[in-house]
Amino acid sequence: MNPASLQIEDVAKSYRSQSGELLALASCSIEIAPEELHVIVGPSGCGKTTLLNAVAGFQGIDGGVIRLGGETLCTPERQAEPGADRVVVFQHSTLFPWRTVLDNVTYGPVIQGRRSRAEARSLARERLSQAGLAGLEDRYPAELSSGAQRRVEIVRALVNEPRVLLLDEPFRGMDQITRDLMHEALLELYDRARPTVLFITHDIEEAVFLGSRVTAMSARPGRVKATIEVDLPRPREAGLRASARFNELLADILSLVHDEANRAFVAGDREAA
Repeated sequence: MNPASLQIEDVAKSYRSQSGELLALASCSIEIAPEELHVIVGPSGCGKTTLLNAVAGFQGIDGGVIRLGGETLCTPERQAEPGADRVVVFQHSTLFPWRTVLDNVTYGPVIQGRRSRAEARSLARERLSQAGLAGLEDRYPAELSSGAQRRVEIVRALVNEPRVLLLDEPFRGMDQITRDLMHEALLELYDRARPTVLFITHDIEEAVFLGSRVTAMSARPGRVKATIEVDLPRPREAGLRASARFNELLADILSLVHDEANRAFVAGDREAA
């Protein structure tokens, strides 16, 4: 694992819509340190996913620059190419349904020629065990719960040893109990591997529990309203949610996001950006 810094500098992005030009991001700047778990929160349409997609190489930007490990990744003149150094875990499962859990996890490093099949399988078994998935290696995705599938996807992403792990609301739609368990599973994997993580969410409690720092975005056009240092100890356990400091941070970030969410609601902004 070679975690990298991620610099997002004055990034702007517009879309064409039926009503004309739609400015999704304006002068957006965020700096993420190596090994940091950085969470972005904000109302629907604030450009969170637009920003993640630009880092991943799925779309370009209209202004600013994005750097990975100090090297230019994306400019208005050059869209980033998707690569193994940036692995995305989406809201919905992307596991190959015809491959077993073990074959899903080992696919990336083997096909990229970075590990032999034997090496990849050994590492995959170790990481699956750490994620509480030992004994499921020969199962197929359809035989697993949604929570287990999501853990397999995160393990698969980490086995690829990306320089930055991009998580786009990976626990959205889960019930609260499953989501809480997934938070603990993710943090256990994070504490072991220490990748650089960019995590997108609407859930402020999730942001505080997971994040090293949390950036609150304004309503469209998305700008950084504030970045909050989450000074909670690691490893983090479920009981932390009841602590005074956790709830202070929760209130601080909620106050930042509340007015922006109301503005987005009045404007009718949707999740597309």
